[in-house]
Order: sequence, then C-alpha cells, then structure tokens
Amino acid sequence: MTANQFRKLALNLPGVVESAHVHHPDFRVGKKIFATLGYPDDDCGMVGLTPDQQAEVLDAEPETFRPAAGAWGRRGSTVVVLAATTAARMRPLLRQAWANATASASRRR
Repeated sequence: MTANQFRKLALNLPGVVESAHVHHPDFRVGKKIFATLGYPDDDCGMVGLTPDQQAEVLDAEPETFRPAAGAWGRRGSTVVVLAATTAARMRPLLRQAWANATASASRRR
C-alpha cells in the first residue's frame, strides 16, 4: 500500500478532513485524530485502535503492525508498515479507527 492509497481510504470515510499534527498529515473526524501518515517515518502510518483491537492485529501480523511509542501505543495507537499491507486489509482497520474516534467524540458531548 502507498501513502496515497492510505490517504484516499481515510478521506473516503464520512466527515473526515485532512490536517497536520507535529508536521505529519493526519485524518480527523469531529476534531479527533484517528489516523496519521509519516509516523514514525515516511514508510509508516498510524491507526487509532483500542488496546484489544491492537492486540488482535499485532498477534495476526507482527511484521506489519506494532504499537506506537510510549503511552500512545499502550492506549492502542498502532503503527502500520505501509509496504507490508494492502488496501483491502487497511480499509476495515481505518473504518474501525474512524468508528473509535466518532464514539469518543460523541461521549464527550
């Protein structure tokens, strides 16, 4: 998968806008970031999963996914090596991260 494919999948979800955070493109719904590109390097992206969702993908594909550094990773932020995955694999994970962000935003209201 390429960064542009990741971007297109993220932007096809309802209500998503592209912005930037710490000099990396990010994808937000309701002002909540659910995915980024270029973290920790240009070959990677990140999706905001729950810790349980993260554990499932780490167990299934440890060569493709790993926790983000520090507390973010412990809370479910998951790095994806873009070249090691496909659009078909990332589509449901991006949708899940999007759903996590929308649920989080609605709980804050």
